[in-house]
Amino acid sequence: MANPKVAVVVPADRSGVSYREIEAAGCNVELADASWSAGFNATNEAYLSLCANADAVIGSRLEGLPITRERLSKLKNLRIYCRYNIGYDDIDLKAASDLGIIVTNSPVESNWGSVAENTFALMLSMLKRIPERDRHVREGGWREDEPAARYIGRRLDGYEGLTVGLVGLGRVGSRMADLLQPWRVKLLAHDPYVDQSKFVHHNAIPVDMEPLLQNADVISLHCDLNDGSRSMINEKQFSLMKPTAIFLNTARGGLVDYDALFDALDRNVIAGAGLDVFETEPLPKQSSILSLGDKVVLTPHSAGRTPGGINQNAIVMQTEILLTALRGVVPKYVVNTEVLPKWRERFGNKSLI
Repeated sequence: MANPKVAVVVPADRSGVSYREIEAAGCNVELADASWSAGFNATNEAYLSLCANADAVIGSRLEGLPITRERLSKLKNLRIYCRYNIGYDDIDLKAASDLGIIVTNSPVESNWGSVAENTFALMLSMLKRIPERDRHVREGGWREDEPAARYIGRRLDGYEGLTVGLVGLGRVGSRMADLLQPWRVKLLAHDPYVDQSKFVHHNAIPVDMEPLLQNADVISLHCDLNDGSRSMINEKQFSLMKPTAIFLNTARGGLVDYDALFDALDRNVIAGAGLDVFETEPLPKQSSILSLGDKVVLTPHSAGRTPGGINQNAIVMQTEILLTALRGVVPKYVVNTEVLPKWRERFGNKSLI
């Protein structure tokens, strides 16, 4: 019997340790071109060639190359698709389940915790107007005509503080809620998919979406992208927000109608936005968002990336998951659990290593 083939679509492990571990288990490892290491530059032809006859695929998201039913259907031997990312919205999960392919993700704290921290930093940057104040000083200014910052938490003098609204109370949203606790803000949250006890645990007031948008001074998205949530924030939702509101998105670009966001900022429907994710990535140089100046603070979909963080932890996790699946055992962190009956029928207890 030939050794199982493992295709590495994003060769993020620069040390090569994980690849040697997979080879030591009896697999043939084939790496994508080094130019794919940041998730870009993959072509359909090269992708299908790399993954042909693969029993397992491992790596990160390939920008501009969604994992569609058509692509998955060509991978006849595939039993598992391992992702170093938390997100998997670019993979057709229904197709994977129909074809009997497990998809796993990497909910490592170094990723989601960092996203929460980055969200918090964007919030502070916008409310305290750090980029504007920095430029003011560099251009020779001091306190004259200084851009005014906002005080965040309630005070003993009767100032009630700001209201922060979190859309989604999963890992990132919960950590964001915890980071906000010492700041004495009023915390609203909307998440119909979590138990009431989670709101209590994180000191958040459960509310429907509309009152959250109407009452929050800061609105921050922390939800998954799927068919039901795509463009969930559009012209109607922006029209409900305060003209002083700050909007934050470190979740997924597809959650927001970015044309509507541009219009809301351009027409002063809302005051500003802190963004780490976009509809098109990398953000095109001609994007209208770039013309908004200090109304936006932007980061390059890097909120979850810290040295020694996501890749190191996720690579170790997914290497173990991959080898588990090749031994015919259901691994951890399966995101399309509906596949399991068919997967067990096809691969259960059928070890390749």
